[in-house]
Amino acid sequence: MNPAGNPTVLIYRSEILPASETFIAAQAHALRRFAPLFTGLRHLHHGLHVDHEEMLVLTHGQTLRDRLRCRLFLETGFAPRFLRLAQLHHPVLLHAHFAVDAAAALPIQKELRLPLVVTLHGYDATMSDEALRQTASGRVYLRRRTQLRHRASVFLCVSEHIRRQALERGVPEEKLRTLPIGVDLKLFAPDPLRSRARDPIVLFVGRLVEKKGCAYLIRAMDAVHEHHPAARLLIVGDGPWLDPLRAQALDSPAPITFLGTQPPAVVRDLMHRASVLAFPSVIASTGDTEGLPIVLCEAQAIGLPIAAFRGPGVEEAVVRNETALLAPSGDDRALAEKISIILSDTDVAARLAAAGRMRAEAHFSLATQTARLEDLYAELITEPQSP
Repeated sequence: MNPAGNPTVLIYRSEILPASETFIAAQAHALRRFAPLFTGLRHLHHGLHVDHEEMLVLTHGQTLRDRLRCRLFLETGFAPRFLRLAQLHHPVLLHAHFAVDAAAALPIQKELRLPLVVTLHGYDATMSDEALRQTASGRVYLRRRTQLRHRASVFLCVSEHIRRQALERGVPEEKLRTLPIGVDLKLFAPDPLRSRARDPIVLFVGRLVEKKGCAYLIRAMDAVHEHHPAARLLIVGDGPWLDPLRAQALDSPAPITFLGTQPPAVVRDLMHRASVLAFPSVIASTGDTEGLPIVLCEAQAIGLPIAAFRGPGVEEAVVRNETALLAPSGDDRALAEKISIILSDTDVAARLAAAGRMRAEAHFSLATQTARLEDLYAELITEPQSP
C-alpha cells in the first residue's frame, strides 16, 4: 500500500521514460484505485519527468558500474537489494510495457510472485527475430519468450492488428485482450478561440525512425509547396534518422523546421496552431509496424485534421474519409494531395475535425480505458497465483 491507501502496481519499463512515451505516463497517472510505481533499470534524465517518489530504479547514472549492474540483472536477474526495495512497497501486480521489457522483468515477477500484465504496443509483436537479435535486450527476450508467455497472466494489445500479430506468433489466445490506452480528453480538446485557416502548418510528431516514414512526407511537401507556397512543415521528434532527414530537407523548396523533442504542452500548442497532422507511417524493413498511434488519437481529440498513409494500426485509430484522409502506403504524391485538400478546403477540414473529436470521445477516452484496466487489475489480484 502507498500513503493514500491504494494498492501499488509496479509499472515496468527498463528505461524510465523515453520522451516519446507520454502514453505510458498518462495511463499510470490516470489510475484511481491503484497507485503506480515506475520501476526499471535506469532513469532517463533527458526523458519524461517522473517524480523520484513514484520511481524505483536499479541505477541512477551511466557509469561503467551502473551499466554492468544493468547488464547483470538483464542477463541473470541478480539484484537482491533492488528486489528487496521493490518488495518493501508491497506491490500487488506487475505491469510491463513492451514484451522485450516484460522478459527483462521476469525476475521481479518470480521473486515477488506477482500477477504479470504485459502491454504489446507494436514492434514487440511485429518485428522479426533477426531484428530482435541485434540488441542485448532483444536476445534476452528471445531466450525467455516461451517462459514469458507461460508466466504472464494477460497480454494487452493496443489494437486488433497487434492482437492478430501476437496470436500468429504463438501467444496463447486465451491470454490476449485488446485494450487501447486512450488520451486525456480534457487536455486534448478543441480550442474555439484559435483559427487554423491563418496558420498553414503541416505538423509531424513522432520518432525519426524508418517506420514513421518522415522521408515520404518531406518529398510530399515539394508538391504541397507548388499549390500552397505559404505552407510549412514542422517536425517534432528525434531519432537515428534525424541527420539523413535534415539533409533531405535541404533540397526541398518547402520551409521545413526540425524542432526536436518537445514537452507535451508544446506539442498540444502546436496541434492547436497547425492545419493538418501528417502521419506517413509505413512497415519497416524489420517488420516493425504501428500498434495504435497515440498521436492520431490526440489529434482527433483536439480536432486536428489528419492526412496519413493507410496501414496497420492507422486504420484502427482513424476512419477513412471521416476523421482522416488516407493515401496508399508509400505514395508521397497521393499524400501531398490529401494534405493540399485539407489546407485548401475549410469545409473538409471542419468536417474531419468534428468527426475526429466524436471518435476520440467514443473510443479513446483515457478515463474510460484506464477504468477497464483497473477492472482487470482487480480481477487478477483476486486469483491465486501459480508457484
